[in-house]
Order: sequence, then C-alpha cells, then structure tokens
Amino acid sequence: MKNEKQRTRPGAHPEIALMTVGETASVTGVTVRTLHHYDEIGLVSPAARSSAGYRLYAPADLERLQQVVAYRRLGLGLEDIAAALEEGPVRDDGAHPGARGTRPAGRRRALERQRELVEEKITELTRLLAALDTALEKDMKDIDLNEDEMRELFGDSYTEHFEEYQAEAEDRWGQTDAWKESQRRTAAYTQEDWATISAETEENNQLILDAMDAGLPADSEQAMAAAEAMRVHMDHWFFPIDGEFHRNLGDMYVQDPRFMKTYEDLRPGLAQYLRDAIHANADRMAR
Repeated sequence: MKNEKQRTRPGAHPEIALMTVGETASVTGVTVRTLHHYDEIGLVSPAARSSAGYRLYAPADLERLQQVVAYRRLGLGLEDIAAALEEGPVRDDGAHPGARGTRPAGRRRALERQRELVEEKITELTRLLAALDTALEKDMKDIDLNEDEMRELFGDSYTEHFEEYQAEAEDRWGQTDAWKESQRRTAAYTQEDWATISAETEENNQLILDAMDAGLPADSEQAMAAAEAMRVHMDHWFFPIDGEFHRNLGDMYVQDPRFMKTYEDLRPGLAQYLRDAIHANADRMAR
C-alpha cells in the first residue's frame, strides 16, 4: 500500500511515512468507521490518497486526531472540537505542515485549553468524592443528607424541580404497578446506591452521545445498544420495563418539553435521536 503512487493534498510531503486507515485505527484505537466520519465532516482529513483512493494518514494527521480524542474524552461535541481546532496547522516558524522539528502554532493553545478542562473535571470529581464521603458517613449513621449535600452529590438539577416532578409522576402513574414497584425499591436505597445510579446514568448518556457524534443512524447497533443499556438500567433499579414500555417513555422524551430539555441540553437533537434509537431497539426486541 505504501509503495503505491500517492495523491497528496497541497503541503503534504510524500517522503513522510503514511499509514492506511486500518493501520491508523490499530495504532490509535479509533475505529475505522469513526475515522471515515471524521474525514467526511472535515474534522480529521488524511494527508493523501493512494492511487486506488484509499486514505493515507501522515504524522500531522495523527497529531490532530490526538487533539480530537483528547477533547472527546473531556466531553466536547464534534462541533465544539472543530471550533477549537479551526486555526488549522499553521506553524510557529512559517514552515510547511510536514516539516520536521516544527509544531502547530495552535497546538500549545489547544493543550493549554485541554489542561484547563482537565482541571475543571478534577475539581468537579474532587467535590463529588467529598460528597460521596459525606454520604457514606451519614449512611452508616442512618442520617439523611440535607439539601445542600444532595446538590453536591447529584448536581443542582436534582433538587431544582424534584418535588414538582415527583408530584407529577405520582399523579400520572401513582396507581400503576410500575410506580408502586419503583417506590418499594427506592425506599431501601442508600446514598451510595443513588450515587451509583447517577454514575450509570451519565455513562449511558455518554453511550448515546458517542453514537450520535459518530454520525451513526439511530437504528445502528451502537445506538440501539445505548438505548438497551438505558432500559436495563431502569429495569434493574426502578421497575420492570419491556421494549414496548420503553418505547412509550421514548415518546415522552420528545413530547414533554421538560424531558426533551434534559437531552437537548446534552446535545441539540439528542432527544429525537434517543427516541428513535429506543424505538429501533424495541422493534428488535419484538422480532
């Protein structure tokens, strides 16, 4: 492959070692599908194409991919990452992008921004750790957390509208078996249980975000797996929920503005995407 005649973009240098998309995926851990998507949206475009049209990645492309992966690990969406990297591969010394011994002028700023985000995440996790320690201590003494401590553990959104949602949920479903089962289970949960529930919820949200950000359709295997993880989570912690029940909940995510806002705040369009993934998963379960 590397010995084939290559067509390179302007500024790329054929003497630099190039890697195929498969080799790049193997080295970086980024899937071939994701690399293709990044190329299609112009986020990480390979330096060259072989005579057969295959993507070939240069070291500078891997540097950019590293930046993208770092930002993704920090929770940024692809549009935000593109904005952060929009300065492009301009060099400090004006040299071409493939020159050895040079570095992108924007790379240091990108690394500094990533460091700031990591510090913010560390601060957030440190506060969460302290909140968990408090919860564990009080749980051992059978003492309930106060409102401020609940905010630290679950975030402001937990207490902001909790009573309102609780009252409405009871009004809607108070006579159902699902509601009664949920009340029975949650009555026995410790603060450590609630912390686990919160962490699992965030993990499941990230799964559906990853599928959406990768440009996968809602009925893709990855998106349906994320929807299934959410269903299993609810089935385990709250009440039995089959595919049809989950389908009805998915409809609420786009019909009720408050439920919709929960997901739209994570990523515009996520509520509809999740609803469609839930429907696709329910259809799969029914087959």
